Amino acid sequence: MLKWSDQLSIGVEEIDNQHKELINRCADLLSAMAKGKGKDEVAGTLNFLTEYAVFHFNAEEKIMKDNAYPGFAHHKQQHEYFTGKVAELKDRLNREGPTSSLAIQAQRLLSDWLVNHISVIDSALGAFLLEKK
Repeated sequence: MLKWSDQLSIGVEEIDNQHKELINRCADLLSAMAKGKGKDEVAGTLNFLTEYAVFHFNAEEKIMKDNAYPGFAHHKQQHEYFTGKVAELKDRLNREGPTSSLAIQAQRLLSDWLVNHISVIDSALGAFLLEKK
């Protein structure tokens, strides 16, 4: 089961709190899937991500710009990749409706991308910001 741990903390409270919310939503989808209700949850998860990821990425990108983060371009590119993948899943949802395979694909994207992004890309940002203090 996917859940927040202090190992995922990047040391920026605002961002860590947003990451917790993203991981909680991913965990909700996983929990629903374990109960055979993934199809019921996937639409809500994708709708949430469509809005919240933009909010979260804008907050991160503002912090990066405000601190002249040298990895900004690559980091932003990762955000664009994720929002593109979410848009693809949402398009599929609109075409096919909520399916089990869509729920599985959304869960994989969330689990793999979120954990990898936070633990590698966002951790580098966190380390940079801590060095600036």
